[in-house]
Amino acid sequence: MFNRRAHFILLSIILLTALVLRSGAQSVQRFTISGYITDARNGESIPGANVLVKGTLTGAQTNAYGFYSLTLPAGDYILVYSYIGASTQELTVTLHQDMKQNLALQSGAIQGKEVVITDRRRDQNIRNTEMGTIQLSTDRMKKLPALMGEVDLLKVMQLMPGVQAAGEGNAGFYVRGGGPDQNLILLDEAPVYNTGHLFGFFSIFNADAIKDVKLIKGGMPANYGGRLSSVMDVSMKEGNNKAFEVEGGLGAIASRLSIQGPIQQDKSSFMLSARRTYVDILTKPFIPKDSDFYGSGYYFYDLNAKANYRFSDKDRVYVSAYMGKDVFTFNNRERAFDAHIPWGNATATLRWNHVFSNKLFANTSLIYNDYKFEFSGSQSDFNIRMKSGIRDLNAKLDFDYFLNSKHHLKFGGNYIYHQFRPSSISGVQDTTTFNPDNTYKKFAHEAALYIQDDWEISSTLKVNAGLRYSGFQQIGPYTAYERDTDGNKLDSTSWGKGVPVRSYGWPEPRVIVRYAWNNANSLKASVTRNNQFIHLVTNAGSSLPTDIWVPSTYRVKPQIAWQYSAGYFRNFSNNDYEASIEAYFKDMQNQVEYREGYTPSTTDPEEDFVFGKGWAYGAEVFVKKNKGKFTGWLGYTLAWTWRRFPDLNDGNKFPAKYDRRHDLAVVATYDKNERWSFSGVFIFGSGNTTTLPEKFYFIEGVLRQESGSINSYRMEPYHRLDLSAIYTPKKKRFNNRVQGSWAFSVYNVYSRMNPYFMYFYQKGNVADGTLQLKGRKVSLFPVLPSATWNFKF
Repeated sequence: MFNRRAHFILLSIILLTALVLRSGAQSVQRFTISGYITDARNGESIPGANVLVKGTLTGAQTNAYGFYSLTLPAGDYILVYSYIGASTQELTVTLHQDMKQNLALQSGAIQGKEVVITDRRRDQNIRNTEMGTIQLSTDRMKKLPALMGEVDLLKVMQLMPGVQAAGEGNAGFYVRGGGPDQNLILLDEAPVYNTGHLFGFFSIFNADAIKDVKLIKGGMPANYGGRLSSVMDVSMKEGNNKAFEVEGGLGAIASRLSIQGPIQQDKSSFMLSARRTYVDILTKPFIPKDSDFYGSGYYFYDLNAKANYRFSDKDRVYVSAYMGKDVFTFNNRERAFDAHIPWGNATATLRWNHVFSNKLFANTSLIYNDYKFEFSGSQSDFNIRMKSGIRDLNAKLDFDYFLNSKHHLKFGGNYIYHQFRPSSISGVQDTTTFNPDNTYKKFAHEAALYIQDDWEISSTLKVNAGLRYSGFQQIGPYTAYERDTDGNKLDSTSWGKGVPVRSYGWPEPRVIVRYAWNNANSLKASVTRNNQFIHLVTNAGSSLPTDIWVPSTYRVKPQIAWQYSAGYFRNFSNNDYEASIEAYFKDMQNQVEYREGYTPSTTDPEEDFVFGKGWAYGAEVFVKKNKGKFTGWLGYTLAWTWRRFPDLNDGNKFPAKYDRRHDLAVVATYDKNERWSFSGVFIFGSGNTTTLPEKFYFIEGVLRQESGSINSYRMEPYHRLDLSAIYTPKKKRFNNRVQGSWAFSVYNVYSRMNPYFMYFYQKGNVADGTLQLKGRKVSLFPVLPSATWNFKF
């Protein structure tokens, strides 16, 4: 059912669509120039590059595949092609008919007056309708300090306002009060369900294989869906179609190697990248046989691959794949105990770009992704095995229609077939097999259609209005049980294979409005509604491999959120500095948690869920210096995040695990010369909330404890300083093609012992009256220096 907000927004969208059609009908003697913008060095497409009519604010931007289309009245023009990190190029055209114009931008600094006139429309943050959007290249990320020398794009994103780290060293993150499952993370369009290696301390993204990353935390466009809080869109490198390149690095815990080059010069290319840890190899000789850790081992690896072929200016095919796995093993014969715990992701994407006309661009994608977690262990004559995971088959069709320089329409749809395995436990003891019917596999269809228009009404007013309709259907086989208060089965209802069990579907209107009264100031506001049909349910404060993904079902309803945000954006000193302040409010329904006192069992996990609501609000301040030897940014967030569940905390509201009042990040980079580059990061955050026992007492000689309200205790504030330096020696005359550099990094410079978790222990005994209960703080990382040698040729 539509509420008043939905009615109002949909009415606005209908009105906008009518005006779009009218404006298209009135256009006369207008012609279109279109084509691809690429990097001249390696032939890769450049998304987000700008084409601007010199002396005006009229222009266009390339889509995710480097395609642009600009419709203008007949006449003579000087077009300015630009992108950050590339030299601006100007092209004089006489437009008296439709024309194609591909252009390759040269890498390099932009000199002199060209900066003032043409640099990538550096007022883009003022002029566009994007809110809460962050886009960074991996080249920039590699300059920042990194834990154990491993560049991690997820940790870089945690330095932005509104984005909070899941915990010390953890790759998980929370956005504007949303849970870890409310972030849609895409790798070449394939959803990624577990982003962490080493139990979350590093992310799965190998920086050598990544071209760029875009995070949208407010005002989510209609072409994205399925999550409440944010979208992180990660793109792999396409591969150099000009020449072969090899790059890699030797680090403290892992090594990397990437190879890319042409398959057919200027028409097709490939990229292969691999990374592996050697913690198991380095530590194994130093663990004594009498140690509790003897026989243990751990490693992870990543493999990224991509290839593309350009059949013509109208057709191009991409195929990309990722496979990553963590493996923990324990094999101790003296203790007669073995364990094997592998988990990981596999994704594959096949994409076809087709240009129907100089105004209509289409992309068709077929996507596969699979996430698995397994545990197998044995002790003496007992063996146990547990599995969980999720697998998707996904088809997408997206269109870009460049109606004219004022209207950019996007529309399309997608379909996903989900297969969930929340939990599966089996075991063997002697000749007895323990194999209960507890797999509880679930199946579902998910589909969506969308349309949006990015409409520049005037030089001051611009609107991005869109509507998405998403639907979800659980299908059989499925059995719903009714139980008594002791958990005994009373009755059941069953559905056969492929039979619809429960269907959900709602519209998702999105509107963003920008008002810019000059090139240095703008106001933006957005209203978005999002539906989420799949859920990650966890007992911990961060995403771990043991957490389970579950669908919306007969019993579990979809999550729904309305988000409202408004911001003021201002640039200074000819766009050398940019600043913004954004405020937001998010209202979330049908949030999912485990019931109080939950312990894992062989029943369907959804029978132990409880449901409630949440809300979050706050303000974000962002100041960034874009140009010069000294660059960087400051991000500050003031935020509140609340939850209320009728079955938790006596029905009273409580702060979420990731409620953090203050969050500050200061990032600075100084490029001294061609040899040396320095950077530093300082982080401060209010302490995380946690639940601790408030009362201790004895019952029949056994110490008992009684916990306080949920998350009623806040730990000490978190703060840390990281520093790094990159040294690039001169190329040797006899080997001019090899380029190497050293990256030196110090994590937690002043060795702050930040709290990771707390526990209580007892000292003494009751009999002599010396019993004492004391709390203890556990910290993870002291000061950690590291060095990495990176090479490229």
